Amino acid sequence: MNNREELSREELDRALTRAQRSRIMAGRLEPGDVAALRRFVCLTQEQFAEALGISVHTLRNWEQDRVKPDGPGLALLRIAARHPRIVRENVESAA
Repeated sequence: MNNREELSREELDRALTRAQRSRIMAGRLEPGDVAALRRFVCLTQEQFAEALGISVHTLRNWEQDRVKPDGPGLALLRIAARHPRIVRENVESAA
């Protein structure tokens, strides 16, 4: 018998699949991965952009797949996927 509690609808909606997390950490983003990562970290677009040190405009372009992050932006997303708690703490400490 498994004693784990079921996820709430809200928790399920912001869950990041293993495949998404693996892709992000490997730097092979697919459409929807950046938005899924932000929801997983439980931050608004404004908070997530602030935590990564990018503009909200840049984040929206990434989330809407108009621009693919590369270089430093991709590195930041890889870190956020591996250490989401640190990203949240960064926002909290800035507030």
